[in-house]
Amino acid sequence: MTDQTDKSALRDAATVIVVRDRDTTPSILMGQRGATAAFLPNKFVFPGGAVDAGDAQVVLHRPLPAHVAARLAEDSALPPSALAAAAIREMWEETGQIIGSQAPWPDAPRGWRGFAATGHRPDPSRLEFVFRAVTPKGRPRRFDARFFLADARDLRSDPDDFSRAEDELSHLQWVPLAEARSLDLPFITEVVLAEIAAHLRAPSVARTVPFFRNDDEAHLVTRLSGRRPLDD
Repeated sequence: MTDQTDKSALRDAATVIVVRDRDTTPSILMGQRGATAAFLPNKFVFPGGAVDAGDAQVVLHRPLPAHVAARLAEDSALPPSALAAAAIREMWEETGQIIGSQAPWPDAPRGWRGFAATGHRPDPSRLEFVFRAVTPKGRPRRFDARFFLADARDLRSDPDDFSRAEDELSHLQWVPLAEARSLDLPFITEVVLAEIAAHLRAPSVARTVPFFRNDDEAHLVTRLSGRRPLDD
């Protein structure tokens, strides 16, 4: 990730929640951050991180679903494609798992060459946008994070093979959704887990997306409907 002088400045970020066996006994992919991490040390989290400048230059193999792109575009300066690319890149870096389609990518940009070497291009066409949250003020790292939901059946890699993961997350594992709250979690992760459980019980394209702003000058939680035109 690219560093910057003001560590407390708000950065756009993307996170992926991968669910396995969603129709029977769902479990989710999580890992533990290191004890010396500046952001959420020792906490169990979903794979994710800050959007890099190069993510906006990535040409996706397929586009996001229209309703997902519309909701991502609402109240955001970044193009939806950059957020989706960041989510897929972070998933690859932190877990070694591939969200993509088989296709050659000889001109992959810096930061994506390891992904391209697997013979895939990023493909967000089956991602769902389920939550957005801003880190409270006063924290050493602050992110405007978009949470995507993916199905393990759509991974183009062995869901139990984490050998290609970088070392940012340890104890990568599939955690039963019903047991996830027993882990040492950030508060916002507990909120997202409740939203995911509700989403799995009653999935619907028509659902709005919760936006947890953490801003005293605005409503604490708003809803992103994506009803405005993308070029508003």
